[in-house]
Amino acid sequence: MKRDKDHIALSDEHNARGIELADHGMLDEAMREFRKAIELDPESAHAHDNLATVLTEKKLFREALEEYLTAIRLEPDAPTAHYNLACFLATHGGEMAIEEYKEAIDLDPEYPDAHLNLGLTYADMGQVEEAMRAFHRAIDLNTQDAFARHELAALLMDEGDYRTAIQQLKEVVRLEADNFEAHLDLGICFAQKGFYAEAEKAYARARELAPDDLLLQYNSAALYALWGRAEESLRFLGQAMRQDPEKVRAWLAADPMFDSLKATPGYESVVQGS
Repeated sequence: MKRDKDHIALSDEHNARGIELADHGMLDEAMREFRKAIELDPESAHAHDNLATVLTEKKLFREALEEYLTAIRLEPDAPTAHYNLACFLATHGGEMAIEEYKEAIDLDPEYPDAHLNLGLTYADMGQVEEAMRAFHRAIDLNTQDAFARHELAALLMDEGDYRTAIQQLKEVVRLEADNFEAHLDLGICFAQKGFYAEAEKAYARARELAPDDLLLQYNSAALYALWGRAEESLRFLGQAMRQDPEKVRAWLAADPMFDSLKATPGYESVVQGS
């Protein structure tokens, strides 16, 4: 359908007025102007794009996404339209996901995957308490979900709550006996709490599953350093150094677990690879 020039000109006026209002923080008034512009010229990609920007400011993410996509549909070769959509997704994708997961949960409160993925999104955004609550709820709804338990344990480890993490990780390895990462994390938690024999057992099981894993070699060395078993610590540290000396040296530079080992004869030669 041919676009009416008078309507286009009037639409452009409303679009320009909307931009001015938005610049002054008058978002509701700006939205009305952009919508008038679109009513007069539904094919005005700029008006759709500008409306999307204001809707984003109002945290109306679903509506904003529709407007960004409409702008691209109308002008698929406009780089700015694609750029603006990319910025929206990069900046607000997590927030939008949270709102949609919450909507799913409102509709079905006993939807374990929605709680799980809500927790993952919160964790990615650094909202630890909210993530933990979501993971706990996912576990309550599906006690056999090893993945949710492991993700919760990882957050607990980051927060230094190794004792509670151990409880979750014990369940993870019960549910998934061949889960290497869970055995490794369990060993790390045991070592941090001073339960060295339990940590040794966890690492031994992890070694059955992935004997050459760098993190396992390194953490085994750290365990024996804490335990005062220097010979075994140096043996595992040497294995880690042979795999990736640059990375291991960077870890050692900021790792207090090896402080007691540094005065041990042979430490420097292992670290320097001589």
